[in-house]
Amino acid sequence: MLKSGIVICLAVALFTVGCGSNNSGSSSTNVNGNWSASLVNSSDGSSAYAFTTTLTETNGGSVTVTNFKLTSTGSCFVDGQTTQSGSFTLSGDFSGNVKGTFGMTVNSLNNNGAQLVLQGGVGPNNTIVGTWQLTGSSACSGQGTFTLNRM
Repeated sequence: MLKSGIVICLAVALFTVGCGSNNSGSSSTNVNGNWSASLVNSSDGSSAYAFTTTLTETNGGSVTVTNFKLTSTGSCFVDGQTTQSGSFTLSGDFSGNVKGTFGMTVNSLNNNGAQLVLQGGVGPNNTIVGTWQLTGSSACSGQGTFTLNRM
């Protein structure tokens, strides 16, 4: 009788975990859609860069970045002359508490070697928030915070 009870408890637990995985999987599409980004310099709070893009999650937590358009430009990045890649993972519990990590890299195709790296996670009110760092030439460096808002 005790063995039967243990087997039933394990079966229920496995079923519950399976259902939880499906719920988490359906929530993973929350990153899909059009986003606008605002990057702020940590040194003085000024606006550093802004862009719009479309994010689509693919298998394994990768994100396809399309329709990337800089809405503010500088010497480090020229619109249409960049490559982008991203990642997004979600986790949560049965109480609806969703957490996630987000990463995105923008590389300049110019000779300055500029690379913009964004790292963050799920923020309040359907946003993605975090920090960014720009590396490359001495003129292409900086760091700060960012917010991505769903459009």
